[in-house]
Amino acid sequence: MTDPQGPPVAAAPVCYRHPGRETWIRCQRCDRPICPDCMNSAAVGFQCPSCIKEGARTTRSPRAPYGGSPSANPALSSIGLIAINVAVWLSISAAGGGGSALVDKLALLPRTTLFGNSDGTATLVKGVSDGAYWQLATSVFSHVEVWHIAFNMLALYFLGPQLEAILGRARFLAVYLLSGLASSTAVLWLSSEHTQTLGASGAIFGLMGALLVVGLKLRANVQQLLFWIGINVVFTVTASSYISWQGHFGGLLGGAVLAALVVYAPRQRRATFQWSSMAAFAAVCVVLIGLRIAALS
Repeated sequence: MTDPQGPPVAAAPVCYRHPGRETWIRCQRCDRPICPDCMNSAAVGFQCPSCIKEGARTTRSPRAPYGGSPSANPALSSIGLIAINVAVWLSISAAGGGGSALVDKLALLPRTTLFGNSDGTATLVKGVSDGAYWQLATSVFSHVEVWHIAFNMLALYFLGPQLEAILGRARFLAVYLLSGLASSTAVLWLSSEHTQTLGASGAIFGLMGALLVVGLKLRANVQQLLFWIGINVVFTVTASSYISWQGHFGGLLGGAVLAALVVYAPRQRRATFQWSSMAAFAAVCVVLIGLRIAALS
């Protein structure tokens, strides 16, 4: 005789996270049953939330060659900096251009000076030595002539992404901004006390100096970069009557030093060394600025 009921039927598995839900799907990693709400697409099949979390914890994040996270879009920071410079230039143009009060506010002037106007009047412009400390930063983002901002932003567009791809976004921005600070420091010490200076050229020269150091570190062919730097140095010297060689020199030297601090940092505690040394660089600039202000005052 046979059993009319037939062989027993095995009970359907239930999701290990939701015991009330039957499922025949299993996690490809731990083989536990999972319901549709717990299914995460994997390279093959599905994985449960616990395995996804564990995989994310144990997987090493990609790193830039000299520490930090690589930029998903290395051009993004440069585009942001260009946008800031263009916005400031448009504001200056709308305010009246080179003779506007906005330029007097933003341009770097070491010492308070009385400037004569075309109508026979005079304007007293406040300088860094009398408390206009913001000029050390704002001057790096200010331009008057269209050729000036066009040349600087074109150079930033081509040089910036190359450096950010190697250093990562945070270190690239640090090199750019601190090169600008080094440029302002050199202007404060080496320029005429009564001459206004503005433009991103010092920070751009900082990118040139940084790329040169990185290229030498990587043993790359830097002949084209040296040629580009040489042309700009010659142009700076020959046109020194209206171009700030002081700012260019300070930016170039600052960018080279900052890049060296990043790429030659020891592997052990690399990030700590990089950020602490760049903070020390900024502190040196601040001390030099303070000493110059004291002398001018």
